[in-house]
Amino acid sequence: MMANILAAAAELFSPYVLAVILGSAVFGLFLGAVPGLTATMATALLVPVTFYMDPVPAVAAMVTASAMAMFAGDIPSALLRMPGTPASAAYTDDAYSLTKKGLAHVSLGICLLTSAIGGIFGALVLSVFAPPLAAIALKFSSFEYFWLCLLGLTTSAFIMQGSPIKGIISLSLGLLVSTIGIDPVSGVPRFTFDSPALIGGVSLVPVMIGVFAVAEIFRFYARRNPQLALEQVELKGVFSGQIRILWRQRRAIAQGNVLGTMIGIVPGAGADIAAWVSYSLAKKFSKDPQDYGRGSQEGLAAAGAANNAAVSGAYVPALVFGIPGDAITAIVIGVLFMKGVNPGPTIFLNNPVTVYGIFMAFILANLLMIPLGWAAIRCGRMILKVKLPILMPIILVFCMVGSFAVENTITAVGAALAFGVVGYVMEENGIPIAPFVLGIVLGPLVEQNFLTSMMKSGGSLLAFFDRPIAASLGAITLLIWISPLISMLRRRQSASRET
Repeated sequence: MMANILAAAAELFSPYVLAVILGSAVFGLFLGAVPGLTATMATALLVPVTFYMDPVPAVAAMVTASAMAMFAGDIPSALLRMPGTPASAAYTDDAYSLTKKGLAHVSLGICLLTSAIGGIFGALVLSVFAPPLAAIALKFSSFEYFWLCLLGLTTSAFIMQGSPIKGIISLSLGLLVSTIGIDPVSGVPRFTFDSPALIGGVSLVPVMIGVFAVAEIFRFYARRNPQLALEQVELKGVFSGQIRILWRQRRAIAQGNVLGTMIGIVPGAGADIAAWVSYSLAKKFSKDPQDYGRGSQEGLAAAGAANNAAVSGAYVPALVFGIPGDAITAIVIGVLFMKGVNPGPTIFLNNPVTVYGIFMAFILANLLMIPLGWAAIRCGRMILKVKLPILMPIILVFCMVGSFAVENTITAVGAALAFGVVGYVMEENGIPIAPFVLGIVLGPLVEQNFLTSMMKSGGSLLAFFDRPIAASLGAITLLIWISPLISMLRRRQSASRET
């Protein structure tokens, strides 16, 4: 193991890889700081750049960009009351309230340091618990993988903010798209409309670029909101008094670290869910809940630590089981597959250098976040003055080039544009994107493992509950399915008793 760690360190700390990490960090900070350009979008736009890289620098670039973008979303939150990323929305009011009080440097200092602390904590959890989990996962058969994938799909639909029905609709659309191509049993083309380009199914990368990046461009031109002017605020002394503040908020930071990592491990949850849940829980147990929404440093610390901890935690199911924890890891899994690295328990046996390189890249990226994040805060005014009408067409060109580079076909470009429209329509109607993406990623795995298990058992559904782990996962999944029905029956019983 030590030999693999040293080999990964030698590759990660080579001048070339360090230059890649530094460039990705600047790129992630810039995109995260521009409102509307999310961490997922930053990761998707890096895909064509990583085509000619080895696995370690490719994943290190995505890890760094996503971590930096997650923090950088706090800059417009604090300065303009415009969350740069969805995860920043949970505490935007608190960050902006501190800015109006002349404490923008305090607000951004808390966000910067807690993001770095949360990211490092999540990376340590990833490096400590992922290998033993992989040893357990090696004992999984198609029955366990079927229930695990189904559980990931189920949680992604039910834990989304808003209506669970819309989450289920999004998930169903993703599963429908995943069926395009050749039937795995009969070999008959499905939903290809006699197009040879669709026989192999829809490529994941154009879909990602479409629903996240292209849809955001469509949304900008549809709304054409005027760019707000940045107020003259004080951005010096970001680290002044932060040690005292962090010590005072140590409980909130610890809660955000643990809760963010745990939520990140749940497939489909993501950093935005982690930030909201951590913020809400901190408010519930706070001694000063009335300060929340009015400049609560406790709320900033809890949610700021949770969002970056969730980014690291999402790599646990991605590496151990090959199941993306969020949209970002779905993109990373696609890149690893293209490079011949198969995520799952065998990755720790077949590609240990890549795995340890990912672990160290997380820690390095979050350590770099402190000096680079400080520089981004000082340059906040310049970043936010970028003219979006000029920036958006440039991003669209990158999207089209990236989509074309995946398969060298115009069909991929058309798919990115088509799914851009799909993503725009879904967002405008309040239908979340994450279940849609996870449906596309996990749909083939659910189908393949279900058919394999049915052939093993001779068509018996009881075989899905014969093995202890499979039975436990199946019971949890079915319980989540019937929980809305149980809640509805309880509400009706309570209403009938009151009447």
